[in-house]
This record gives sequence, C-alpha cells and structure tokens, in this order.
Amino acid sequence: MRALLPTVPEPEERIPVVVHAPDPISREGAISQLRRHRVVEVADEWDGREPGVAVLLVESVDEDTLGWVRRIVRGQGLRAVLVANAIREAELFDVIACGIGAVVWRREATGDRLVQAVRAAARGGGDLPPDLLGLLVKQVNALRPGTALAAGGGLTAREMEVLRLCAEGLDTGEVAVRLSYSERTVKNVLQGLTTRLGLRNRVHAVAYALREGYIS
Repeated sequence: MRALLPTVPEPEERIPVVVHAPDPISREGAISQLRRHRVVEVADEWDGREPGVAVLLVESVDEDTLGWVRRIVRGQGLRAVLVANAIREAELFDVIACGIGAVVWRREATGDRLVQAVRAAARGGGDLPPDLLGLLVKQVNALRPGTALAAGGGLTAREMEVLRLCAEGLDTGEVAVRLSYSERTVKNVLQGLTTRLGLRNRVHAVAYALREGYIS
C-alpha cells in the first residue's frame, strides 16, 4: 500500500508594501518590523502590482499631510495604512475620504499590528482602533441624514445588510457566512456600491451609510 504523503499547504500570497515616512529612521524601523513577516514583501518603490499597500507614517494630520496622502493613494492606486500619533475629531472624515481604510497608532505599531492592518487594507477592508471607531460613530450620529458624501442613488437592501455587518466589525468572509453568500458575492457588493457612489473603501462606505441613515 502506498503511503500517504502529508498535505503541504499552499504558500500565502505575499502583499507588496511600500513605506513612506518623514524621516529615514522611522522608515527603516517600520521596514524592519514588516520584513519579519513572510506575508509582506517590502519594496523601495511601487511597480504597479495589485494589490499593493502603502504604509504611511505621519507626525500629524494637517492639510499638507492629507494632500500627500491623496497623491500617493490616488496617484499610484495604492491602498493605505496610516500610522499616526493622533487624529483629531475634525480630521477623521477627511482621513477616510482620502482613501485610508486602516489606521494604527504609533504607540501600538508592532510588526504584528502593522501586518494585521496591511492585510485588511489589501482586502479593501477597514481596520480602525476601537477609540477611533467610536469617534467615527459619534460623528456620524451627530450629523443629519441627507448630506451625502458623493452623488449617486440610494442603497439596495442587500448593500445595506452587508454594510450593517461590516459596521459591526465583521470581515468579508464572516459577512458571507452570516448572509449565506459567497465571499466573492460580498466583495462584488462592496466594490459595486463604492464605485457607484464614488467612495474610497469599505470604511468610507460604512461611514456614508451611517451618515445617510441607511444603517444605524
């Protein structure tokens, strides 16, 4: 009888990452943390591969920083992780509108935490610290419905159900299980509504749905 060979798992696809920082010491520190994880492939410059993630280290969030983030995210088509010391309440929606789906506080920026955020960004998902997520919900609840972030029609029942579960912190796989959809269907729903409404990512879509009163 032929012996059965052990199953060898398929290697996980590596995520191309570029790191931008205001100084070389911060940049090298982040690169050193990321290179300890095999799922990440750090590149000096972006070569156009998909999906790609930019890890952006900033001292503060101001107009100059937001302009810099927009140029990187929109100009190069990258998804982004923002590593910051703090984000003020008035800056939060601007950060999300720039295309930032994942935020890591500098004080918590271990290698594991950075990779978690990179994975979320690469999937087109969101990863916000609990205190920042609470601030986002507070901001949204304080706004009246009807001040749309983007032009476009309303949301379908399926889109609202997907976003409601995303707002609860579920990832695309968990949403698919909860709704008995395939994960591809959930991704298509999210991609379709973000494209139609001119939104940047899943976090931006959840913020839009909350602010417009589609979910609560």
